Amino acid sequence: MIKRFLVRTRRHPSAILLIVQILGVLLGPFTEESRYSHAIFNIFGIFVLVMTTNMVRRTPGWTGVSILIGTPVVVLLVLQMSADMPYLLPWSSALEAIFYFYAAGSLIAYMIEDYRTTTDELYAAAATFTLFVWAFTHLFVMTQALQPNAFSTDPSSVAKTWSELNHLSFALLSSTGMGNVVAVSAHARAIASVEMLTGLMYLATVVARLIGFTMQPRK
Repeated sequence: MIKRFLVRTRRHPSAILLIVQILGVLLGPFTEESRYSHAIFNIFGIFVLVMTTNMVRRTPGWTGVSILIGTPVVVLLVLQMSADMPYLLPWSSALEAIFYFYAAGSLIAYMIEDYRTTTDELYAAAATFTLFVWAFTHLFVMTQALQPNAFSTDPSSVAKTWSELNHLSFALLSSTGMGNVVAVSAHARAIASVEMLTGLMYLATVVARLIGFTMQPRK
């Protein structure tokens, strides 16, 4: 059983990454209620970074670039867990966003490098979507850290949680609305607009291309 799982992991790393990210979305609301939520989330974030770097090795992207971006992210997350350094949050979030954007770009390059659609490329299409979602979520976290009222008109309201901002990112990238969280500040609205455009172009180009190849008869 374990050997079979390891073989599938090597054959479809995009599927494993997708599953891990979905688990992160589902488990997020439970960890946010814990007193150790920040440490748990940072540890999980480091785990996802490692898995994403391993996935980039299977794409035309350069693994060295992922390591170059991911290493300072891990250092910043460890510092946030071991010491009270809230001012590091915007930096780590910005670097994580860049990391996930690069990983998403690497997966897109992997999907469009030939003219056929494989099972792993279908997994990669879904994993790329979640990578974009996480990248923009980190941009929202960065924006909220720099502008506390970026997503609320009430000055006394508490900061939006990761789950709330992640839900907003899913809604914007899929063009299904904004939910109960609204981008208020000019910078937050600008990022939200770019995310909606990114989701529209990704679905209209990359995903449509893959679906088109699946409909063609195999030669």
